[in-house]
Amino acid sequence: MLLERAGRGLRPTSAGLALAAEADELLARVGEAEALVADLRSGRTGSLSVAYFPSAGIVWMPALVEGLTRQFPGVRLDLRLCDDLPDRLDDRPDIQLVVAGDETPRRAGCRTEHLRDDPYVVVLPGGHRLAGRDEVELAELEKERWIDNDFVHGRCRQVTLDACAAVGFQPAFHIEAHDYRAALAFVAAGIGITVLPALGAEQPPPGVVLVPVVRPTPVRRIHVLVRESVATTGVGRAALALLRG
Repeated sequence: MLLERAGRGLRPTSAGLALAAEADELLARVGEAEALVADLRSGRTGSLSVAYFPSAGIVWMPALVEGLTRQFPGVRLDLRLCDDLPDRLDDRPDIQLVVAGDETPRRAGCRTEHLRDDPYVVVLPGGHRLAGRDEVELAELEKERWIDNDFVHGRCRQVTLDACAAVGFQPAFHIEAHDYRAALAFVAAGIGITVLPALGAEQPPPGVVLVPVVRPTPVRRIHVLVRESVATTGVGRAALALLRG
């Protein structure tokens, strides 16, 4: 019994007083939860996980982190270097930058947006016979000493191989570098040439020349996948605006 008669009125019993105390505490917790949800939606607190591929980490991530930290200082950023797109929703970050060919990557529970096309360039030593060109046909590179720039043999490398196959040759890789920076250093040393996305060569070392590759031009397409639950939040919208540039 929660109430008992007291003259012409009612008064709470000890059980009623105990329940009222519990209800007050419960309502306070509900209020705190509602405030937390509002903060998360507005981006005033919480966390945001962002996965990216290596060249995006060099060129885009510093500006993204600076912009989000300035706008949402209470949000913790969890950055992950990742080339693969997880199949399980539970394994996916809130935002992921991905590379694709002609296909558009899609995952249930995520929105996909195309950010930009990234054409490939050939990186040549400064004194190379082709260094003064405005463009270089891919077939002209068949006999060159190629430097591989993708140790894991991922999607970006396959774009190059497919383009070379389309004009009838397979590159003869003489050096295998672990990443774009290492490959650029080998080119600067005069060891050979490398073909890579323009985004990966935006900070080249001295002594190299970048020339667009044509007929055909290998192209990788960069997309961003955003969880549906994040896309409408303040921090999610700000992240997308910063990535669109």
